[in-house]
Amino acid sequence: MSSQVRGGTRWKRFAVVMVPSVIATAAVGVGLAQGALAASFSVSGQEFKVSADELVGHDFVQYGSVAVGKDLKGKDQAAPVAVSGFHDATITNMCQSVVTPDLPFGLGNVTLQLRAGTGKEKVYAEGLYLDVSQLNTDATFEEMDIGVAASSLTDYPGGVKGTTGIQPNTQANPYGFAQRSKKATLTNVRQQAWATTAGTFKLPGLSLRLHKGVKECY
Repeated sequence: MSSQVRGGTRWKRFAVVMVPSVIATAAVGVGLAQGALAASFSVSGQEFKVSADELVGHDFVQYGSVAVGKDLKGKDQAAPVAVSGFHDATITNMCQSVVTPDLPFGLGNVTLQLRAGTGKEKVYAEGLYLDVSQLNTDATFEEMDIGVAASSLTDYPGGVKGTTGIQPNTQANPYGFAQRSKKATLTNVRQQAWATTAGTFKLPGLSLRLHKGVKECY
């Protein structure tokens, strides 16, 4: 069960997020890029959990960064993250959950749970970037380079030049640590993250439910 930010929650902060995050790959000794900024928007004061049976992604890149925003009390916050990017990815049996604590009128904790790709058709994403704080998975990487300068990520051999590199509209140290792989296969994924962006997100069989109490994906 993840740690939860408590106190001071108001209804206006209880936003139902229709576009879910997906999965990040394993951080193999990722170092934070100095002065980096992760998602190109101010992140919310709540992390969320995501699980999946499998993620298969192509032209994977990863580098260190910082997610910045406000906590649930409106105070500034910043969190170190591993930013993982894919040119494209498919996800099998995806679940996302986020717990909003201490709602008024005696409701207490409420969990938003979203599921997709549970049937024959898988979730599909293009231009996918994820700001991840924790990940547990079994991972296989093909044609992997570790210790690449972040500025070299768009030149991955065999990839689509310029489409999978440092996230657009964000800052990252061009000399900082990064890694890349032609193909990444992740199974039994358990992830905690702050943010996700994607150019395209297809969610077959999308199901969204609200549950009283804590009912996370894992």
